[in-house]
Amino acid sequence: MIASLQVKINKHKMRKIILVLLAVLALNQANAQGKKTEKATFGMGCFWCTEAIFQRLKGVVSVKSGYEGGTLTNPTYEEVCTGATGHAEVLEITYNPLVISYDDLLEVFWKSHDPTTLNRQGADSGTQYRSVVFYHSAEQKALAEKYKAELNKTNAYGKKVVTAIEAAKPFYVAENYHQNYFNKNGSEPYCRLVIQPKIEKLEKIFKAKLKN
Repeated sequence: MIASLQVKINKHKMRKIILVLLAVLALNQANAQGKKTEKATFGMGCFWCTEAIFQRLKGVVSVKSGYEGGTLTNPTYEEVCTGATGHAEVLEITYNPLVISYDDLLEVFWKSHDPTTLNRQGADSGTQYRSVVFYHSAEQKALAEKYKAELNKTNAYGKKVVTAIEAAKPFYVAENYHQNYFNKNGSEPYCRLVIQPKIEKLEKIFKAKLKN
């Protein structure tokens, strides 16, 4: 009788333990799925040319074109184009680190523009077109510096990488007509001649990282 009672008590305790473990597991899964997104900010020339690249990556939630790194509050496109405000044309990328890592984003960043030309990308010249990483944490800074050092150590481009690595500064969203530019204007000559080849390169090199 006593032995039977002990068995029932032990079974009851075991059920409680199992229920607690299941609850903890469910909570951990919920926390993982609900983990906050993170931001990455890159300047790599004209944002028309590069916005569409990051929009196509798995794990990227949103991409905003804008201005960062200057002294003027709420600059306009015309003001930034003078080169006098100190801003760079940049992309503010919101991403899910459980799907795509910051290292992955850095790889796409460095392989999608020429990081060896100072204040120039192709025909676009001026400090607003500089190659720059604006980091949002000490970890991002360390990863960017490590990646850049490795590129220079291996002479990956045949020339020195001049990409600046700076702490994030106030980001100002660019005018609405700059947003989602390639997707809205893909048939325009500039898009077909300049942006489309970049997309094709992305599809060739990073096929496994692209959204369906």
